[in-house]
Amino acid sequence: MMNVIQYLEKNPELVALLKAQKASLIGVSSMEQKAILDAFSSEVELDNATWL
Repeated sequence: MMNVIQYLEKNPELVALLKAQKASLIGVSSMEQKAILDAFSSEVELDNATWL
């Protein structure tokens, strides 16, 4: 699982394809794939957060 996440970090265009359901992760369950995509989504939200 860690290898998949590292690969996606190096290839962010694949995250967009996964979100658009134009690609899939072989050997990764649908629950695991959802968790991975949720983690990437929350990472983007944290990067855009403004701290006062």
